[in-house]
Amino acid sequence: MLISITEFIGHFHPVLVHLPIGILLIALLFQWLSHREKYVIPHNVLKLLWVIGIASALLSCITGYLLSLTGEYDESTLSLHMWMGIGVAAVSLFAGSKVFRFKYDKTYKVICVLLLLLVIVTGHFGGSLTHGNDYLTVALFTNEKEKSTAIIKPINNVQEAKVYGDLVQPLLESKCYSCHGAKKQKGKLRLDSPGFILRGGEDKNIITPGNALQSTLVKRLLLPEDDKKHMPPRQKSQLKEKQIALVQWWIQEGASFDKKVKETDQPEKMKRVLASLQTGAQKQSYIHNVPQVDVEAADEKAIGLLRNKGVIVLPVSQKSNYLMADFVSANLFTDKDMLLLLPLKKQLVWLKLSDTKIGDEGLAVINQFPNISLLQLDHTSITDKALTVLRSLPSLQSLNLVGTAVTASGVFGLKDLHHLQSVYLYQTNINTVQVQQLKKVFSKVNLELGGYSVPTFDTDTTMLKPQVKKTS
Repeated sequence: MLISITEFIGHFHPVLVHLPIGILLIALLFQWLSHREKYVIPHNVLKLLWVIGIASALLSCITGYLLSLTGEYDESTLSLHMWMGIGVAAVSLFAGSKVFRFKYDKTYKVICVLLLLLVIVTGHFGGSLTHGNDYLTVALFTNEKEKSTAIIKPINNVQEAKVYGDLVQPLLESKCYSCHGAKKQKGKLRLDSPGFILRGGEDKNIITPGNALQSTLVKRLLLPEDDKKHMPPRQKSQLKEKQIALVQWWIQEGASFDKKVKETDQPEKMKRVLASLQTGAQKQSYIHNVPQVDVEAADEKAIGLLRNKGVIVLPVSQKSNYLMADFVSANLFTDKDMLLLLPLKKQLVWLKLSDTKIGDEGLAVINQFPNISLLQLDHTSITDKALTVLRSLPSLQSLNLVGTAVTASGVFGLKDLHHLQSVYLYQTNINTVQVQQLKKVFSKVNLELGGYSVPTFDTDTTMLKPQVKKTS
């Protein structure tokens, strides 16, 4: 019951604060305008305005005091706001007595100026309590582009980053500190230091190390936005899906405040999220062309055999017979099984073999797939021998070779692929000198060498456009 009353006061108090400010300012404005004959209003109207303003000022002092007992606000700013609010009520009461006695002398004018200043200062401290000290300037100096960008800064080597210090703490600072920081502690909870996080608030243990789904913090993040217990509040900037995944992963891994990324277990989904945080990660939408010429539908029996092996086979769009094949779940797929792709050689345009056991032998059949535009071979056992096969892929635009044993010599062999747009070479055997040589040969190709991001995520929307034939 106490919590519900506190919540009611929390919603009711701002209304009361704005009411006396508005009424008293209107009263002062009418008082000033009354010096001109055409703007004179009845004295009883002025008295009514002052009565409403004084009453709401006194009531806001009471509700403000009750709200201060929750301990959710910075004490220094709260104290200033409280005494300024009391000052507004006291001075308005004194000024109102002058109005009732019809004494508009010099003292009254001085009191009105003082009241105006008190109203402004009190409102400022109130805004600082609820919205932060920078609430007046944050909108002026933060454009929409800055608001929408990730608040985790790009990292040169994400595996060397601290899970909490470099990934989780910036999220909490951006999304949670305004309500659970040094200036304000809703629910008696602070999230601005490890000690406060472990201490919890009214809900006691806000995190349960090793069990993310049982952690109150994660439960609040996953609640529907219209739920009053959802964090952050509905009117605040929300965490994105990948950011929530980071927090869940941190807690599931034990909620350590010292561990580096490389010291943790990283599920496939987290590998992709972590990769997107590295320097050089691409932020633009990827556009992979599909052939302009229509193609017949693929053999459903052949697709079924692939799906039985765990391969995800899907159309690239609703009105297209062109296909993508993703091996993310095909852990037991071998080089010999690559022959199962041959019936789809006309339809297959995107082939994702990331983190599979495919080697040079299995990739030998790839030269029979003329329409492949996207090929992901990262973290496979391929070598330069496989790259010689890729030279026969005229439509290849995007090639991911991250974490493979390829060398600069093998990559040089791809220079005649005229449609090639992006090649991902992070964590390969290519040194700094060879990088510069590659950039000269592939001057029109985007070579990702200092970090990478997987071209598409499960939740991404990929844009398609017909390939325009060049006119001679």
